[in-house]
Amino acid sequence: MKIVVAKTAGFCMGVRKAVDMVLDASNTAKAEPLYTYGPLIHNPQVLKMLEEKKIFRLDEIPQKGRGTVLVRAHGVPPEDEKALKKAGFTVVNATCPRVVKVQVIINKYAQKGYSTIIIGDEKHPEVVGLLGYAKNSGHTVTSMEQFEKLPKFENAVVVAQTTQDTVFYGQIQKWCEIHAPHYKIFNTICGSTERRQTEIRKLANENDAVIVVGGKQSGNTKRLVQIAADTGKPAIHIEDVSQIDYNDLSSAKSIAITAGASTPNWIINDTCAQVESNLQKLHPLQILLLKIRDFLLKTNVMAAAGAGFLTYACSGLQGFDKDLRHASIAMLYVLSMHILNNLFMIKSDKYNNPQRAFFYKKNRVFLWICALASGAAGLYLSFAAGVLSFIILLIMSFLGLSYNLKLIPFIIRKGQFARIKDIPGSKTILITIAWGTVTCLLPAVANQSNLLPVAVVFFFAAGLVFARTAFFDVLAIQGDRITGKETLPILIGEKQSFKIIQYVLIFDVCIILMAFFMDLLVNKAFMLAFIPLIMFLLIKFFRNDTRISGAHREFIIEFTFIGAGLLSAVI
Repeated sequence: MKIVVAKTAGFCMGVRKAVDMVLDASNTAKAEPLYTYGPLIHNPQVLKMLEEKKIFRLDEIPQKGRGTVLVRAHGVPPEDEKALKKAGFTVVNATCPRVVKVQVIINKYAQKGYSTIIIGDEKHPEVVGLLGYAKNSGHTVTSMEQFEKLPKFENAVVVAQTTQDTVFYGQIQKWCEIHAPHYKIFNTICGSTERRQTEIRKLANENDAVIVVGGKQSGNTKRLVQIAADTGKPAIHIEDVSQIDYNDLSSAKSIAITAGASTPNWIINDTCAQVESNLQKLHPLQILLLKIRDFLLKTNVMAAAGAGFLTYACSGLQGFDKDLRHASIAMLYVLSMHILNNLFMIKSDKYNNPQRAFFYKKNRVFLWICALASGAAGLYLSFAAGVLSFIILLIMSFLGLSYNLKLIPFIIRKGQFARIKDIPGSKTILITIAWGTVTCLLPAVANQSNLLPVAVVFFFAAGLVFARTAFFDVLAIQGDRITGKETLPILIGEKQSFKIIQYVLIFDVCIILMAFFMDLLVNKAFMLAFIPLIMFLLIKFFRNDTRISGAHREFIIEFTFIGAGLLSAVI
């Protein structure tokens, strides 16, 4: 079974902007109530999530009100925005910039006396909002027949709903060129919509069936379903993965999955994982391998193994005896801290990784025992390695517990942060420092290594861990924003995060090569420069190609740390 995920699946720029605005407002809001005017976007799961965060929907404008109202991504008529302000609300405009562009065009020509023809559903919220700018001279059509029946206007401007079918609008444009060349025609279909529709036509022709994930009220999602169905292939429209009848897909050898512009990543990821799991039942070996992969990732055994192998690599770079004691300490510490962190992260995992959240809820007691036992075992081994190693690991363990628990109060800015995790951007930095300490510094302390080689190896290990953690934070940005986390990608943005990741990995390559030529490390140490180079290429590839499932990406990135240990074994 081959499963292909569309590159264009999920939030478009306008929807992401609107969701980010409302979540940021919620996370920073005081006692004032927060509303969206109408549904923010057309996705039931997102709307339910907003209700859980006490962001309520305002369907009618009262005479008097208080609080903040966010204008929906589809936009609203200008009269409604004025009425909200008059009622006493603080209005924040979350209208998609692409829709704003259409509003400006209509308003400009309406003031000149032009009639407005909107190619779109007159009941769709975006079109309702656009008609408000037409000054009672607006007309809507959804078919060529309706368009041809319109009166011939002396002056008219033609625009499209931003999620309109590109092929249909192309027919409208050609008709105007022949029969009404004096009409001013603007191609207002969003570029994201065009790319999404082009891709689904291609994927539908290349695969046996198509699954489209998105709200049943979402116009752009319904158009994707229709476009896929027009190719003659089975097209299934679902809001939730539980709605899939796998018997309808049992004969398919390849399935394409796409999603509307209002569908969040966590629903797409969950759909891919569930489809992959259910349809691989015909292949026992594949399902076994997938179960092993998922178990290693969910339990953090894969991350812990990566820490152990990275420790082995760091010891080898510095010329220490290649024993497994410090590798075991690092593995046990990382296993303990990561399990504990996931136990406290169930709320955000509900959106980032629903299957892992379910796994941790179901096996909470076992995982608590596993975390505490591995932490204690790591401390015991560090004590056997030396008192200083034990003290360092004990401090690191205490800080790890303090990350989620109210053990150490912090006062930053004007507010009080009760936990380390509440410090903006702390997660990525602290994980980097913790891994760098247990993988590099502990072996160095036990072997009384020279400062310069230790510094080089520490920056090498920390750079790899930073890239790994920051990349995973980018993948989890939607769920983290929903739960109010301020990770590095949320603070500085996805693009800037990817730039920093790339710079760090390039620095890692350079520092290993420089240290090798300066004879600071062992012979053949330059071979370890391939590890950050490979990670650099993988992350760049994963960023540009979203068709690989999140679990596969996570497993491959974690395996690069194991690769570092295996490569060091031949040095």
